[in-house]
Amino acid sequence: MRPRSWVLVLAAVFAALQLANITGRDTPDTRNYLSYALSLTGESKRGAATATIDYVCASRAERARRDQSVHVVRFHRPDPTDEVLAECRAQEWAVVEPRLAAGQTGGHTVPYMTERFMRIFEARPGYPAFLVPFVLAFGVTWGLWAAGVVIACTGGVLACLILRTLSVPVPLALAGQALYYVLPCGTTAMRPMTEGLLMALTLAAVWGCALVLRAGRTRAGLALVAGSLLALFTVKHSQALFLGLCLAAAGTLIALRRRHRGRPAGRDVPALAAVGLAGVAATLVLARLLHYPSESDSLQDLLTDHFNRPDRERPWPEFWQLQGNFWVEWLRRQAWQPLFVAALGAGAWGALRRGGAVGGFVVAAAFTGILTQAGHPDINIWGERLIVLAWLLPVIGVPLLLEPVVRGARVPLPAQGQSERAGAIG
Repeated sequence: MRPRSWVLVLAAVFAALQLANITGRDTPDTRNYLSYALSLTGESKRGAATATIDYVCASRAERARRDQSVHVVRFHRPDPTDEVLAECRAQEWAVVEPRLAAGQTGGHTVPYMTERFMRIFEARPGYPAFLVPFVLAFGVTWGLWAAGVVIACTGGVLACLILRTLSVPVPLALAGQALYYVLPCGTTAMRPMTEGLLMALTLAAVWGCALVLRAGRTRAGLALVAGSLLALFTVKHSQALFLGLCLAAAGTLIALRRRHRGRPAGRDVPALAAVGLAGVAATLVLARLLHYPSESDSLQDLLTDHFNRPDRERPWPEFWQLQGNFWVEWLRRQAWQPLFVAALGAGAWGALRRGGAVGGFVVAAAFTGILTQAGHPDINIWGERLIVLAWLLPVIGVPLLLEPVVRGARVPLPAQGQSERAGAIG
């Protein structure tokens, strides 16, 4: 079979495995994105609320049925589906109905929360817009599932393309695709949230860097990086800001490192840094012009339990105290279960040791996961989904680390190739 056939086979196997869980993947944020997508299809506010509540409650009832079926005490009891459905719908409508009656019908999202909180999701049209054709074609349940499959499979394919652009052997490139599917990247990408699309677009930007630095396709690569940053702005503008900052920082460090070693910085690395910096500037300007929620709004959202408590008078000192507490607890948990930290270490070693200048941009892109988590230091968020972008580092870096083993060659690379591939940042 040709390599592209194996890529499709891996994606097809992953998609088939996802049939085990058509529902039950939603989170509280899913309601906002789904209602936004339904609004874009022309659905009325009440119609969007009905469809969204039905989906959420059906998922909750399905999870309850599965949990009871394997519960050592309650497995023989009657099916709880109808009871859970009725209770869930009553709870959801008890929140939404008074707000609809009070005229809280502005924007695209159904008013599950206060208007101030819903503004955060109004500023993220990219993912709901992506969902629209799937919802129209397959309905809510299968549409969200199909959208998740497409997003997750695309992320795996992009990981494979990056590795092939770095001249990694086909088996290892396919291993990178498989790693994307089996690590938390794949699980999170299948959730009806923005994270899957964020990872795919971030990988697209990294591929653009690889095209510029390895394939000699400068225009196409720069256009891909810029397009990815623009698309990220529509999905979650903070991610566009973080990625632009990290790409600019990586490009600057690589250029300075090359000059320190007496090598010319070249044009490609500064060009990538310039695109990243332009992305930062564009994000800040557009966010201000569109009156998007600011970092102050995000901070108050964090410290007031989604604006359900009075605003904090001195939020920044509280934030920094919480920040310190969070990372101490996070490190304690990682020491208890060090798989994530070990994977990051292996990925960073492979990317910086074998990836050359591109490896520096891989590390920079993965670091946006750390920044995202730092921006919202909430230890109780499901599945560490905010930091999931950091898993892109082992997805790309581990196959690079294993490349000498697979090639079976431990002899030095030719002088020109060695100077490009070895070293932390070129």
